[in-house]
Amino acid sequence: MLKEIEGIIIKETSYGETSKIIQVYTNDGIISIICKGAKSLKSPFRATTLKFTYGKFNIHYKENKLSTLVSVDVINNFRIIMNDITLLTYLNYITDLTLQVIKQTDENIYFDYITTVLKINEGLDPLIMANILEIKYLDYLGVGLNLDSCVGCGAKVNILTIDGDRGGYICNKCYQNEIIVDKKTIELLRMYYYVEIKSITKLKISDKVKNEINHFLNTYYDRYTGLYLKSKDFLKKII
Repeated sequence: MLKEIEGIIIKETSYGETSKIIQVYTNDGIISIICKGAKSLKSPFRATTLKFTYGKFNIHYKENKLSTLVSVDVINNFRIIMNDITLLTYLNYITDLTLQVIKQTDENIYFDYITTVLKINEGLDPLIMANILEIKYLDYLGVGLNLDSCVGCGAKVNILTIDGDRGGYICNKCYQNEIIVDKKTIELLRMYYYVEIKSITKLKISDKVKNEINHFLNTYYDRYTGLYLKSKDFLKKII
């Protein structure tokens, strides 16, 4: 059956001397496709089947088997990201994270993922975009944040700070010498969770607030998700 799918290549593997298999993440999940002759210098597939190519793939589709590539219409090759080692590191990380999340949920997170990548390629702050995606993924990982009240007593007023080890908001009565964050950090944590990624057009957040939110999420992920990603370790080293 001839079928057109839209998606992004998340993995490419050599197959024989001249061909390769690509895995394309789509709205319908991950589809494996054999690209015959794609490694040949004269092949039209050589430049259109690289990792992180986002496009429309025309394939001979075989359910639960290897489909065969017929043609590719590139939507975006994310040239800006691919030419910047920091942005590419972010892309590797959020892709690795997404692949872990889809193993643990039946919910469709493709559009959140691909929209985040597009926003980063458009020039939006990669740290903010990655953090927004991280917050949204927590629900799918079964460790969603309580953004309505203190994690200690449940109070909805007099929130003083946030702490990743304790798991969220802390009010003035439950405070135990945690670092006091900026009030804007507390407010924006909720915004990160509720904002629609596709609606984001510009971001003006101070470095202090960005770093406080990122530190909170790093600590929270380490303590509550059980995930270990080498791409995240590498990202921490360069930002």
